[in-house]
Amino acid sequence: MIFDGAMAKRNHKSKKLSHYDAAGRASMVDVSAKQPTLREAEARAFVAMGRAVMRALPQNPKGDPLEVARVAGIMAAKRTAELIPMCHPVPLSKVDVQLKVRKDGVAIRSLARTTAVTGVEMEALVAASVAALTVYDMCKALDKGIEIREIALVRKSGGKSGDYQRDKSKSR
Repeated sequence: MIFDGAMAKRNHKSKKLSHYDAAGRASMVDVSAKQPTLREAEARAFVAMGRAVMRALPQNPKGDPLEVARVAGIMAAKRTAELIPMCHPVPLSKVDVQLKVRKDGVAIRSLARTTAVTGVEMEALVAASVAALTVYDMCKALDKGIEIREIALVRKSGGKSGDYQRDKSKSR
């Protein structure tokens, strides 16, 4: 489907999508005129699983699923531009991934930080997503019905578009 601006016209408050050129072709946004600023983003994901899988987490023969997922999330954030076609490579100054066991699954939070000309929302989202996929991979032998839910940007700061904070009532 080629974007012709119709989506932006439907809602007069929406902004134009930036990853399309005048002919409607996908293009990488030119950020060469922007100045580097401190930018940070935090994302989340949740891996829902049953009690039997939760009890088995410490005895996983593949290793500690939470630690493997933490490292996988960090590694994934560093490779975001290779996964998302129009995403700029960003020099990351910090990536942190935290996993917490809850009664019904594993809550994941990721943080990405840079001083660059473009933001790190995608890096934070990729880190949380890959960490969640890794938990699934390490636990799927016990239950194929494990679900990955609630992947979302929690907050971002810096850049031309300013700060964003997800409504706390919608955060886990």
